[in-house]
Amino acid sequence: MPVSGRGGHTGRGGRRDPGDSVGGGRLARWFKRSRDPVEQPDPAVLAERFWCEWQQLLPEVAAALGEGEPQRVENQLCEMVAALHPDLHFSLERGIRSIYAFVVSGQEDPRLRPYTDAWKAAAEPDTPLWEFHDSVPAVPDPTEVTVNLGATRVALADVRVHAQVEEGLVDVAVYHPALAGLEPSARAAMTFLPLDATLGERLAGERLRRVEAADTEPADSIGLLELRELVHRLAS
Repeated sequence: MPVSGRGGHTGRGGRRDPGDSVGGGRLARWFKRSRDPVEQPDPAVLAERFWCEWQQLLPEVAAALGEGEPQRVENQLCEMVAALHPDLHFSLERGIRSIYAFVVSGQEDPRLRPYTDAWKAAAEPDTPLWEFHDSVPAVPDPTEVTVNLGATRVALADVRVHAQVEEGLVDVAVYHPALAGLEPSARAAMTFLPLDATLGERLAGERLRRVEAADTEPADSIGLLELRELVHRLAS
């Protein structure tokens, strides 16, 4: 299933958006950036309000997904997430353990962590139908994902990474044969999307420091699953 989104990121701690179109189980992604910032009420109060509205909307969400038309509930979900905080992003996806997943992400912006923390704390336990994530999760096997960028298909199995560890953080250079031929925005997205798919948004934000695209395959490069193993060892 495809994922739609926008691209761009400039290093550890920056704002990270996913790529234009991704296979590998994701249904749809919609972003709500919007209003001027205003003073926000207690995140716990906002979270409780969100989940009350979610329960009311859930039959409509289920019907839209069952009929393959998730866009029918796009506007309602956008408004609900924006009411939690206007800078939050969200996605409606295929689940890892459940059939569907709902993800609310602050893209590792520390200003937004109280809102995603409160949202997750107020969520019901995961069920066979729904699971809930407060950051974009890693996919089970990124090497099975193919990204469609217009006519260009980018298999993440062909991504190679040079990783340099320093003081518990990792600098990476990302290489794929298709990167050099992409437009700058797509190239930027495809530099970071494999890392988020491999590590998940939160772990990538915590452990990756400098990230750059490589025009040629770096020496001593490793695959995405090897990168995952390396970063998990550092994190543990």
